[in-house]
Amino acid sequence: MKQIALDIGLATGPTLSSFFAGPNEAALRHLQIWVGDGASASLRSPVPTYLFGPGGSGKTHLLRAVQAALQEQGASVGWLDASVQQPPEFDERWRAVLMDEVHFYNPVQQQAAFNWFINAQTWQRAVVAAGELPPTELKLRDDLRTRLGWGHVFQLQLLGETERRAVLRQAADARGVVLSDEVMDFMLTRFSRDLGNLMELLELIDGYALQTKRAITIPLIKTMMDNT
Repeated sequence: MKQIALDIGLATGPTLSSFFAGPNEAALRHLQIWVGDGASASLRSPVPTYLFGPGGSGKTHLLRAVQAALQEQGASVGWLDASVQQPPEFDERWRAVLMDEVHFYNPVQQQAAFNWFINAQTWQRAVVAAGELPPTELKLRDDLRTRLGWGHVFQLQLLGETERRAVLRQAADARGVVLSDEVMDFMLTRFSRDLGNLMELLELIDGYALQTKRAITIPLIKTMMDNT
């Protein structure tokens, strides 16, 4: 059966509380403690954190969750990923620098990331970064690669089948949605098993079920896909 990866947006952004840690509890707990609250911002450690693991292991979710948490505290944050072709200059008002997809950085992005790192150290700002490879294996300029690896480093792992089911069940319960075992089996075998895509799929199914005023069944999902 062909797996389908849906490209639709999430209604709400990722949060630390919505991250199902599974084998990645240490990384989640580290970031929860580090983010803290607004009152502890001046005490926040400037030691960098680097997350690495395969696609779908939750790296971007965690970085976006950190970004959202800091912004809720009134802090401005620098963000860089592989889609940012013209990175801005470092801003002294930033409370942290977040860098995602570092394994994809081109020379311009690597130069910007290195500059951000230097300025972050000068101004005692934190850096939280993520990539698919451990720091020593990143094909980046040496001065950037070594800085990514000198702080806290966490390896993220993919959730297993049982854990993915638990996440789906938890997300469905939060929405007041009933997912039968048959529907969950269908979702896990016919669509991308990437957790982000599964969450987006659940959102789309829930919206379609509400729109059509029908229960969530396999025929409903098939009809939705035919009309998408």
